[in-house]
Amino acid sequence: MPPKAKAAGKGRAPAKRKLAEKFPAGEVLTDTGKKTWKLGDPVGQGGFGLIYLAQENSSKSVGADAQYVIKVEPSENGPLFSELKFYMRAAKPDLIQNWQRSHKLKSLGVPRYWGSGLHEKDGKKYRFMVIDRLGTDLQKKFEECGRRFPRKLVLQLGLRVLDILEYIHDHEYVHADIKASNLMLSHNDPNKVYLVDYGLAYRYAPDGVPKEYKEDPKRCHDGTIEFTSIDAHKGASACRRSDLEILSYCMVQWLCGQLPWEDKLQDALYVRDCKIRSQENISEFMDECFTSQEKPDELQRFMEEVRALGYQEKPSYEKLRSILRAGLKAIKAEDDFKLDFSPANGAVSPAKKKIKRKNPSDDTEPDEIDGTVVKKKRVAKKPEVNGMKKSPKKKTPTRPKKASVARKRAAPKSRPEPDSQMSPVGPQKTRSRSKNAAS
Repeated sequence: MPPKAKAAGKGRAPAKRKLAEKFPAGEVLTDTGKKTWKLGDPVGQGGFGLIYLAQENSSKSVGADAQYVIKVEPSENGPLFSELKFYMRAAKPDLIQNWQRSHKLKSLGVPRYWGSGLHEKDGKKYRFMVIDRLGTDLQKKFEECGRRFPRKLVLQLGLRVLDILEYIHDHEYVHADIKASNLMLSHNDPNKVYLVDYGLAYRYAPDGVPKEYKEDPKRCHDGTIEFTSIDAHKGASACRRSDLEILSYCMVQWLCGQLPWEDKLQDALYVRDCKIRSQENISEFMDECFTSQEKPDELQRFMEEVRALGYQEKPSYEKLRSILRAGLKAIKAEDDFKLDFSPANGAVSPAKKKIKRKNPSDDTEPDEIDGTVVKKKRVAKKPEVNGMKKSPKKKTPTRPKKASVARKRAAPKSRPEPDSQMSPVGPQKTRSRSKNAAS
């Protein structure tokens, strides 16, 4: 779960991060609160290091029933730094417990933070963090269900994620990377779901003051390309409406199987433009995703409510929850807090696709926590000249090609900018002349 790294100089490849050496079972780590933790077997491996089962230090060895995991990385790498800041500020057990009590929630899907610190071994220093152990992720469940979740389940998941987002938003953070592989079931209770991977979490309102809208061309398309918000596509920092927009795309995909722009995820501008058009005419977007018989009116209403939000505006979480509950009522169901992952009727698993991610700070291999894919390796950009992609020079062939082969293809016409984009203060029809994310 990498944080934002410092940009490398021009023409330089990002520095390779060192991997943490494997520690033997029984290794004891001491956190900043002087609490000791004992490592068990590793349960995941990523670009930054290993993730181990763990328990509070005792004479007993750490078994398969361990309730904690510890992430370990070389201290000079720093990929846990951003995530640590979120956990230390917003995921302490007493904060979560008090919120659950005051909001009368049966559970809240934010992993609890139990400690962190530095560990030294053989002259090398390592950073570590202790959090709750979780189970399988929803992406695995989605594939097992033929890439379609039942409508009741989608609405229940939406309600659970809304509870999570209201909590982290109230604690000055946005997540910015909501998706099935970042939603995990509890290790002990398959009816509880948790939002993980706060490597892209952003403190949008330090000391309670929301930051102003500002586009940065260097940050265009941050997040997971098929779900990320229009704000992110334009290079603006994530805000509360960004998280809710991402959630809406997730719910549509979970219900219909595939978003309309998933055929060209390698083209970030195409994906951005498709999303902008979907926001301009949400009804048409829903018609593209569903048949008239299957069209979920509650998801259209949810998206319309999110579209109307300004960049700094606080959402009405209760109104959004009421929209999803109305959807449950329309199918004669209720939120019984039981998550049924039985395949939806007629669901057929399509060919798997590679998920493209644009994250300028990410140069790690996939991380896994009990099987959860977290990050992808960064792909180097092509050089640009006057804002245009410059293709590498081709070698001149020694023999002339046949005329039918040597014909030059006509250069593709540039894609016109859409007429309407999500603005800092909500939807508007004025034309934006931004190029990628120029302000």
